[in-house]
Amino acid sequence: MALTSGSGSFPAFPGPLVARVWSKRDAEREARMAGVHSHDEGQLCGAIDGLLTVRTGATLWAVPAVHAIWIPPRCEHGIDPHGRFDGWALLMREDLCAGLPEEPCTVRVSGLLMEAVKRAASWDQESWERRRDPLAAVIAAEIRELPEAPLGLPMPTDPRLLKVARALLDEPADRRDQSEWARWAGLSARTLSRRFPQETGLSFQRWRQRARLLRALERLANDTPVTTVALELGYDNVSAFIAAFRDRFGVTPGKWRG
Repeated sequence: MALTSGSGSFPAFPGPLVARVWSKRDAEREARMAGVHSHDEGQLCGAIDGLLTVRTGATLWAVPAVHAIWIPPRCEHGIDPHGRFDGWALLMREDLCAGLPEEPCTVRVSGLLMEAVKRAASWDQESWERRRDPLAAVIAAEIRELPEAPLGLPMPTDPRLLKVARALLDEPADRRDQSEWARWAGLSARTLSRRFPQETGLSFQRWRQRARLLRALERLANDTPVTTVALELGYDNVSAFIAAFRDRFGVTPGKWRG
């Protein structure tokens, strides 16, 4: 079968690819039942409305509407839907994944890819068996060409740094400065300052800003007012939050939410 709406799990894998529609209930069921898991196939998970957060290895990803995340074969991952989530998920046989990214990445979904997913959704079993090979090739080629969207938050692996990172994700409004966080985690401020970019590619302050904005996406997806989001995330005022959000995502929080 092709795309199955409300099925709660993938049907038996019939060939090159299989896909299904995800409601928020389906995604929550997947998160609850599967936890952190992997597939022998490559997986593409897309959002039509709301937000999906995905954990892969040492990175936390945000997948907003009109975006998707590519998860290579056998890559462990876990998912969490937010807000009025509607989306879709696609599994691709491993041989079709040749030439596709070997690491997880987020992409902006093109019109062609979305139409291919919709076409698959309309097919019955007979149509799917007859047409799946050409469609699989189109989808693989389109994924290969899509530009990446930088929506990942790399997590440190050093247990002391990871302790700080998790605390900041849990309480993004915490106003402790870098020296105070270092002392809390049992390391020097110099070590924290040096190791954070080594492990994440971001300075501590830039990582903290990205963590706040990832949490902002989750709250906005749940229809939290922009002013409330700004205060909950520890910004001094809503203007500072809007400026940071626009600098990162190219639009204001209000326009992002639509």
